[in-house]
Amino acid sequence: MNSDPVEQSAIVVTGTRVTRDGYQAPTPVNVLGTEEIKAEAPANISDFVNTLPSVRGSTTASQSSGALSNGEAGIAALNLRGLGTGRTLVLFDGQRSVVSAGTGVVDTNTFPQALISRVEVVTGGASSAYGSDAIGGVVNFILDRKYTGIKGSVDRGITSRGDAANYRATLTGGMPFAGERGHLLISGEIFHQDGIFGKSRSWDRKGYFAMRNPDTSAGAPFYIVGEGIGIASYTPGGLITSGPLQGTFFGEGGAVGQLDYGATSGQWMQGGDWRYTTSGMLGTNSLQAEEDRQSIFGRGSFDLTDNIHIFAQASFTRYKGLSYYINPTTTGIVIQRDNAFLPAEVAAAMDENGVTSFTMGTSNGDMPSSGSRNVRKTERYVVGADGDFTVGGLGFTWNAYYQKGITRSREQLTDTYNIQRLAWATDAVFDGNGRIVCRSAEAQANGCVPLNRFGTGIANADDLAYVMGRPLRNQTFKQDVGAVSFSTNDIPGWAGNISLAFGVEARKEQIDGHVDPEFQSGWKYGNYRVTTGSYNVKEAFVEAVVPVFSGFEMNGAFRYTDYSISGGVSTWKVGATFEPISDLRFRGYVSKDIRAPNLSELFATGIGRTNSVAINGTQMQFVQALMGSTQLKPEKADSFGIGAVATPRFIPGLSFSVDYYKLKIKDVISSLNAEQTVNYCYDNNIQRYCDNINFDGNGVLQTIDLYFENLNSMRAQGIDIEASYRLPADAIFAKASGEFSFRAMATHYIENRTDNGVTAIDQAGAIAGFAAGTPDWVYRLTAGYKNDNLLLTLTGRGVSSGVIRHDYVECQSACPTVSPPYFTVNDNKVPGAFFLDASVNYTWNLGSGRTAEMFFVVKNLLDKDPVLVSDPQYIAAENTAGYPQTNRLLYDVLGRTFRVGARFSF
Repeated sequence: MNSDPVEQSAIVVTGTRVTRDGYQAPTPVNVLGTEEIKAEAPANISDFVNTLPSVRGSTTASQSSGALSNGEAGIAALNLRGLGTGRTLVLFDGQRSVVSAGTGVVDTNTFPQALISRVEVVTGGASSAYGSDAIGGVVNFILDRKYTGIKGSVDRGITSRGDAANYRATLTGGMPFAGERGHLLISGEIFHQDGIFGKSRSWDRKGYFAMRNPDTSAGAPFYIVGEGIGIASYTPGGLITSGPLQGTFFGEGGAVGQLDYGATSGQWMQGGDWRYTTSGMLGTNSLQAEEDRQSIFGRGSFDLTDNIHIFAQASFTRYKGLSYYINPTTTGIVIQRDNAFLPAEVAAAMDENGVTSFTMGTSNGDMPSSGSRNVRKTERYVVGADGDFTVGGLGFTWNAYYQKGITRSREQLTDTYNIQRLAWATDAVFDGNGRIVCRSAEAQANGCVPLNRFGTGIANADDLAYVMGRPLRNQTFKQDVGAVSFSTNDIPGWAGNISLAFGVEARKEQIDGHVDPEFQSGWKYGNYRVTTGSYNVKEAFVEAVVPVFSGFEMNGAFRYTDYSISGGVSTWKVGATFEPISDLRFRGYVSKDIRAPNLSELFATGIGRTNSVAINGTQMQFVQALMGSTQLKPEKADSFGIGAVATPRFIPGLSFSVDYYKLKIKDVISSLNAEQTVNYCYDNNIQRYCDNINFDGNGVLQTIDLYFENLNSMRAQGIDIEASYRLPADAIFAKASGEFSFRAMATHYIENRTDNGVTAIDQAGAIAGFAAGTPDWVYRLTAGYKNDNLLLTLTGRGVSSGVIRHDYVECQSACPTVSPPYFTVNDNKVPGAFFLDASVNYTWNLGSGRTAEMFFVVKNLLDKDPVLVSDPQYIAAENTAGYPQTNRLLYDVLGRTFRVGARFSF
């Protein structure tokens, strides 16, 4: 629905390349205008866009803390329809922007937020207009090119718990010159946010997890979900997990204790000492990332003649972020009887029981949490020209530009351990002189420093320094784009003038980098690889709007794209609008859209990631190798949409729209994750997945190989609803000034199905803890009042109830027999949630166009806790115990937050 308050005159609405007065496109467009952005006062504008019901599954700087190996930690990337961030095309002022990671995502925080006049969100395929990636739609951040004056803002935010403090300051100036033939713009911004490290909220301390049911009797559910569940395979200072001493743990200062096991299954238990075992992991995943961001943007334009306009712009953004993934765990550690650090009472117990070794698991309480300290520097330069001319009696407008974008990414982990060094340091013995040394001669030759692993508060910094390191990768992403386009509205037609747009574009994407050999393998996390490669794209497009008869227009677009690696592909769109009366307009479209493989999917040489999986009930650690392929083909999507917009004359100020969408994507580029690979091998007996699981000669799991493939198909359908109403205040309160406004937006996700060739399960309405999650309903309701000085807004946002996963069968007893991936679970329900926000803006008019403003914003006014969600699919993953058991993409996790600030303009 087009609710943009800007003037409808000779503009290009995102989703079409036709320039036309007041043209209403057949594809729905949501517009977040200046007033809404001003009222929300978001710390990052992407956070505001993420509240739209059609935007689901986006990543944020905090939520992406676990993306260590692919370098995405700290990136804010948008996701329309929950189809994946790579299937949403993000534009800045109608132009592509250089990527922020090899996965092709664009960090929206690299845009100059103080100069964004509005955000347009196209919820439909737009590849024929803009090329690859626009399967889910397009998000276009529109620049205020003609701002004149000086404006600035300062604001500060904090939670009601006194953490996650942040501040931001912006300053923008714009001025005409040369008799208003030219215009200059410059804008700068700084932003800082404190992280929340090593803390957890009270709602996350209930031991709410999923586990294999310890009750294996007939009819019992396969999985259980509930409170009072914790880890059974390690403790903060070490837990003996095998033999007659099983359950012996090492506590503070090396004190020896006996664990009270609850009902145990695999690495989990319910009851017993669950609080203690999990305490070493609780809060080790950052609840909020630390961020520092500085940016500067400049633009100059000049009218060479009345018909030729030239411009040049440049921007630079620096991001530095710190976030923590989890405390690194180690399981299956073999400890020999002659270990020099072994407590005497444990050594005596080993002698008494006739054992010479035991295995141990630990969450390494004396080690710091592992995470990332990434730095990204993004430069973007654009030069171009536009104008108009007449030929053969037809008036044309034209536009040409060249863009150079560069992102330099320094991806560095915080302290993480080297696997070999840790093994050497752990295996410590007394030498002939009574000194403690590393047993291995090779270890000693490599400067090994013995490390006491038995307890917490016992390892000193020098001992840890030997085993710890900070793997580093430097990457550079480059993008070159050149484009020329033309448009006319003057072609005579039988029912009115025909509009035509056409043009050509060329693009080059490159990735290169450097990793020191010592950081390419052998580490708990990181194990970075160098990804190098490039590809070229050449495109030509044409689009036309043809009036067929009064009130009925057809829109058609075609684009041919030639990829240097995967070859040529065509995309197209046919749409129509029909306005039988001025109160009612129908719209619809069908389109063919694409997503080409990104740099990582094409050229990744094996991203090393360490985690753990359960094989036949035994938890095993592994190193994952995810590799790209130049044999990949573009994804192809068929999209369909139909809707109506009503603006009844008998209710002035009211507008209402409803749109249905349906799409199917084939040749979906993806890879199975490690857990799926193991499940398909051992549960479904698919040999090609078993071949990717690699053991050494002793049966110890080493690596799991994963490959990008055109593996899946996807289907999605849903309904978007939007209504807005404006009315003067005196219509409600006599003699009152000002205006009331109401806006409601909702999306009903009917289907969101992925078919991987083995199963095809609909996950619309599923709210798995670590998955994107597309609830049945997502909605946003806003009520506002404004007059010359005051702007008040109240916003409610929420999601409907759902299930963990649709492939789970809920039962408490007499459960049916099912086969993987269908499992029974005691509780598959996930409650809905509703959050309330409020803001107050007051403006003082100081005369001569000068204003001063104060604003106050409260998010999550009622301080509502997030809904707890734990997905049994991830019970074997190492990070589960350290992650908050909720869906951070759907629910607020910080609680009530405040933001106060001031703006000025003159």
